[in-house]
Amino acid sequence: MRKPLVAACLTLATAGAGAVPAMAAEDAGKPVADVRTVTAGVNQVTADLGRALPKKPPAPGTQAVSFAGSVSLSNCSGSLIRMPDSQDDDPALVMSNGHCLESGFPGPGDVLVDQPSSRSFGLLNSGGSRVATLRAARLVYGTMTDTDVSLYRLTQTYGQIKAATGISPLTLNDTRPTAGSAISVVSGYWTRIYSCNIDGFAYRLKEGDWTWKDSVRYTSACNTIGGTSGSPVVDNATGKVVAVNNTGNESGERCTLNNPCEVDESGNVTVRQGINYAQETYQIPDCFGVDNKLELSASGCVLPKP
Repeated sequence: MRKPLVAACLTLATAGAGAVPAMAAEDAGKPVADVRTVTAGVNQVTADLGRALPKKPPAPGTQAVSFAGSVSLSNCSGSLIRMPDSQDDDPALVMSNGHCLESGFPGPGDVLVDQPSSRSFGLLNSGGSRVATLRAARLVYGTMTDTDVSLYRLTQTYGQIKAATGISPLTLNDTRPTAGSAISVVSGYWTRIYSCNIDGFAYRLKEGDWTWKDSVRYTSACNTIGGTSGSPVVDNATGKVVAVNNTGNESGERCTLNNPCEVDESGNVTVRQGINYAQETYQIPDCFGVDNKLELSASGCVLPKP
C-alpha cells in the first residue's frame, strides 16, 4: 500500500518519465492512493529502454507473459479478469486493489458491495499500447480487510471487448499458489513487467490499521514501486492470475504505513525492508456465480462480508 501522492513529486515524475498515463477527466481531483516519485520516473525511463532490447523466449513449460489484458487506472494498475467458468456474454470484470478505490482507503472492517461507479480503465494490448477505454457500471466489491482488492463490473461483456480489441481477459486461478513458482507482476500503469518467484507466505501482514491474511511474499527481484498497486500477479507456468500486487516495506519501519511487517502464528514480528507483497486471489471465484454475479453467501466463499 503506497502513500498519498504529493503534487510536487507528480510534476517531477511526469517530466522524468514522459510516459505517465493521462488522468481521466472524471477521476481528476479524486483521492489518489499511490505515490509516484522522481525515482519511479527514472525507473520508468529505464524500463522503456529495456523494452527496446531483444526479449528472451520463455523458458520451456512456461507461458509468454505480456501486457494483454492489463489496465491502467488514474492512480494504480489493474487487469481485465474472468472466473474459470465465466462466459463470453457475461459482464466483464476489472480487478485492482481496495486501496486504489476512487473513494480512498476503506477502513478496517469496511466492505463495499454494489456501489455506483463510472470509473474508466485503459486496456492494453500485448505490447503495452492502450487500445480502448473501458468503463465501470458498478463497483461490485471492495475491501482492505483480510485482503486488498476491488472488483468492478463493466458496461461491456467479454465478447464485446474481444470483438472490438482482440483482447481476452486473464483467468483467475482457483487454487492456492505455491512457494517457488515463477511469477510476473504486470503493471498497466507503468507498462512494466517484474519477474521473480514466490518466496513464501506471510501468515498475517500488518500495515498501519490493516491486516491481511496469507499474503504472497516475492523474492527481491520484484522491486515494485508506486503505481504498480493492483497489478495482476501471473503464474508463468499457467498464465493465470494467482494474486494482486499491493504493498512493500519501503524504509524498514515496523508495521507502519508503507512498511508492512509479517506476523506469524505465535505473534512474532518480522520486518523485511525492500521486500514486496501481494494478496492471493484463488478464493474469489467461489464468491461469483452465473453471469459473474457476486454471491457472498455461496458455499466456499470466504471473502469478508459487510
